[in-house]
Amino acid sequence: MNSIKRGYLIAVMLVVSVLTAIPCTNFLFTKGSTTDGSVMITYSADSHVLFGELYFWKEEKHAKGDSLLIYEWDSGRLLGKIKQVPYTFRVVGNMNEHQLSIGETTYGGREELVDTTARLDYGSIIYVTLQRAKTAREAVQTIGKLVEDYGYCSEGESFSIADPNEAWIMEIIGKGSGRKGAVWVARKIPDGYVCGHANQARITTFPLNDPENCLYTPDVISFAREKGYFSGNDSEFRYICTGKF
Repeated sequence: MNSIKRGYLIAVMLVVSVLTAIPCTNFLFTKGSTTDGSVMITYSADSHVLFGELYFWKEEKHAKGDSLLIYEWDSGRLLGKIKQVPYTFRVVGNMNEHQLSIGETTYGGREELVDTTARLDYGSIIYVTLQRAKTAREAVQTIGKLVEDYGYCSEGESFSIADPNEAWIMEIIGKGSGRKGAVWVARKIPDGYVCGHANQARITTFPLNDPENCLYTPDVISFAREKGYFSGNDSEFRYICTGKF
């Protein structure tokens, strides 16, 4: 192979590697893992189209019956509208006025579980939740209620959620076309620990009766059985069985 062809091949390989590697990386730090007792998350969205972006929503009261238009974060496509709440909080970037912060990485998951007809995508979920929740636990519950009511149209997603006291990782995936809602599991990071994730589902087995440290949809296991993804005992269930093996 001559030098020109070799150089061309290397250039093509570099371009392909850039196009196929678009990672987001999150780290979650609990109070006991930092020298000053701070809870922190990091969010690196490795996308050139997001450079310099700083989102802002002011705190605001809303009239009864108001609705909120939802646009897909990545494309700007109108997904529909949802009911507005009476009061929304101020949001700057990925943190609100109560120091609740949310980041994400995409793990993909099973393609057949994407519901393109749903009204909420992963980006909208982040910023709608920041406007409505005060704590990390409340954010998990808010996300769960939102996708229950309006569906979830993105791929499998891992959310990093933190407030001044707790850090949580929440992993979510849809139920496929014609099945509104999503299945998800959220785990509180134990104090003193640091958690990191980058485009790979992290939650495997999880406690089934520990609501202080783990929240999940009631049908997360039965849905996996129904789809033929899982056939063992409940205690052996791994959330990533709803993702790619």
